Amino acid sequence: MKWIASAAFGMEGMTGRDLKHLGMQNVRVMDAGGAEFEGGFEDAFRASLWLRTCDRILLVMDRFEARSYEELFQGVKAIPWETLLPEDAAFPIRAKCVKSQLMSPSDVQKIAKRAMVERLKVAYGADWFDETGVTFQVDVSIRNDEVTVSVDASGEPLSKRGYRTWNGEAPLRETLAAALILQSGWHPWQPLYDPCCGTGTLLIEAAFIALDRAPGLTRRFAMELWPSVDYEKLIVLREEAEARFEKGRQRALNIAGSDINPEAIELAQRHLRQAGLQGRIALSVKDMRDVTLTGEPGVIVANPPYGERLDNLRAAHAVARQLGALQRRCPGWKLCAFSADAGFEREYGRRATRRRRYYNGRIECEYRIFE
Repeated sequence: MKWIASAAFGMEGMTGRDLKHLGMQNVRVMDAGGAEFEGGFEDAFRASLWLRTCDRILLVMDRFEARSYEELFQGVKAIPWETLLPEDAAFPIRAKCVKSQLMSPSDVQKIAKRAMVERLKVAYGADWFDETGVTFQVDVSIRNDEVTVSVDASGEPLSKRGYRTWNGEAPLRETLAAALILQSGWHPWQPLYDPCCGTGTLLIEAAFIALDRAPGLTRRFAMELWPSVDYEKLIVLREEAEARFEKGRQRALNIAGSDINPEAIELAQRHLRQAGLQGRIALSVKDMRDVTLTGEPGVIVANPPYGERLDNLRAAHAVARQLGALQRRCPGWKLCAFSADAGFEREYGRRATRRRRYYNGRIECEYRIFE
């Protein structure tokens, strides 16, 4: 079977590398949207458990060209849906159209739905489907007139790790936080500090990496309810991931953070408890200007407030200056800052050694690394 590990802009390469590390077959990084791989249901489940920068795992049902709604109808109808969907399955459809002859998502949804119903009528000898059973979320994506029809094996996005139930003033998606940690060059044996940690997402994702904790360990995935999946094999894979975390949690952590907002620190403490990391990460209420790091140099990672997001550019500039001063107070420490502030380096006081572009929601940001 062919699968897509979807990923946001800038994270496709990391997702592809992680798939290769998991031993997946025929991994191919896509120009946009993630990476492809081949494997069975157990492989897709392992990818769901372990991929840190991936949004969803999608089972590819077919690909074909369609420049008319009739071609779309015939292409979707030709897919052997009965091999995956039981008679009582619910099958809602999402549609996305980019640079194609067919550019109406609502019409694509209607045509694809009708085609599936016609196919299943013949397969099951039924005239009506109540759709009261397991949900199979169908995605129809059309780009440059090529149609990709897939089924979402994840359910909730993979960024929903299960530990974050409260959001602070400017939440950072978990998959993006993991990408920032991985791109920072930080190693788990090094100290890591976040001087504006908010509700703790960067710190928790770093701890998951250091302790070999699968990001999807405590959540469920849509594919676990599919009748064609051997659930007992999935239980074994989850137990193996739990055993790795039990072994990894014995490792020492040198991860800490602070924030000027006491409410944010309170939320971060709650998230640590829900992530199974209570007492493993040191948190404090502290103004960044009062932070001084001593001992073995490590990595400072920060997602500071930036003007476009919080509508306060003057405050964003002030934080950039404070981060520059912080690095000067901590010789030997690398500092990595994620911001949409175009004037960040000017206020910081020097140019970044490396830069990477990502999107935080719809906001284009740069990840600047100061060696």
